[in-house]
Amino acid sequence: MPPHTCEICKTARAQIVRPKNHARICAPCFTAIFEDETAETIISTKLFERGEKVAIGASGGKDSTVLASVLKTLNDRYDWGLDLVLLSVDEGITGYRDHSLEAVKRHSAQYNLPLKIVSYAELYGWSMDQVVAQIGKKGNCTYCGVFRRQALDRGASMLGVGHVVTGHNADDVAETVLMNLLRGDLPRLGRATSIITSTPSAKAATGKHGEVGITNVKRSKPLMYAYEKEIVLYAHHKKLDYFSTECLYSPEAFRGSARTLIKNLERIRPESILDVVRSGIDMAKLVPNADASNKGACSSDAATVAKGAEDEAAGGCGTAAGGSSGGEMAAMEKRLREDEAAATNGAETEIKAPAKPTTNGDDAAQAIDATQNTVPLRPKKGKRGGENPGNRGKPKQTLGSCERCGYLSSQAVCKACVLLEGLNKARPRTEIEVSGG
Repeated sequence: MPPHTCEICKTARAQIVRPKNHARICAPCFTAIFEDETAETIISTKLFERGEKVAIGASGGKDSTVLASVLKTLNDRYDWGLDLVLLSVDEGITGYRDHSLEAVKRHSAQYNLPLKIVSYAELYGWSMDQVVAQIGKKGNCTYCGVFRRQALDRGASMLGVGHVVTGHNADDVAETVLMNLLRGDLPRLGRATSIITSTPSAKAATGKHGEVGITNVKRSKPLMYAYEKEIVLYAHHKKLDYFSTECLYSPEAFRGSARTLIKNLERIRPESILDVVRSGIDMAKLVPNADASNKGACSSDAATVAKGAEDEAAGGCGTAAGGSSGGEMAAMEKRLREDEAAATNGAETEIKAPAKPTTNGDDAAQAIDATQNTVPLRPKKGKRGGENPGNRGKPKQTLGSCERCGYLSSQAVCKACVLLEGLNKARPRTEIEVSGG
């Protein structure tokens, strides 16, 4: 059987079968398409502004390595004028993070990008090895995830950066969607499926002297629609240097169950990864009080009309395939709240039974007074404690800052401070030394 030629250039021999659409293409065409698609995502979603200082969350793995390489290439090619820096977090995992940080240092020298490393021990007084020794291997990813997110924001604040990009890919987003569904955490879908997440004050991130508050850091995922397999292929054919060892504590994570399901679906139907992502975007729009700025591949903006038409033809987008415009649940909740508020205020309309039909021609004499058949409705009383049912469905949490560390939180104390308080309570205040004598 003769070898297949590239479907793009029609001359070179095909070396790659794209996981996304099964196209047979050569390596140079694949790398060019990968970079063009990433550039299209960045431009269509307006991720960057000219001259913006951007920190790349660098872990030394394949995703962050490819992200740094692509952003460096596109920034030079299209003259975006971005001021790129590398930002790494040292979790304090012996045998894992220390080796990956060496790869990040090589990337800093190779791409000529400044590097900033922040550590858990420096910020919180705990390394992940110490946390695991304290709590065990169950639930340690919860600590690490909360600490890392805040560490990135604090590192960006130290650098005076208001925008952090991470290497989350389509597989990661699909896994997050499934995890939120399995946990029943639908309100979190908006943040999980949005390509940009930021605080309300992110527009005014810098102060008078150029300082950036830790709660004013914008995050984005330029590789959100890139398959993990294609990221690996890009790193392979570009001969990128990255660290590929898995975290020592990750096998116990709940994400592993969602990852296994996603990989099984991908083997049956590779397009299912983006279908899960787009379905998550659609479901996020149906959640009452969802963020209106959450717009993904299924939105009706001019920048995504062409992409939406393609998705509709393929039947991959939930909204397009189902013919639903979104917001039905929110509208239903609004009507229910209005009905309950009307009942509470005594403004509910009474139900009147129809008059009995007359048996003779004297309608005036035989007609039954409708007021005698009125069914009075008593207004509903509030729940115990004086709660007004008309307030149901309204947001009960407001975005603020932690009383202890000042980090963004919807509670008085952020989750990181709560976790640290639990760890510090169990830590002995003095060390007991046993002498050999």
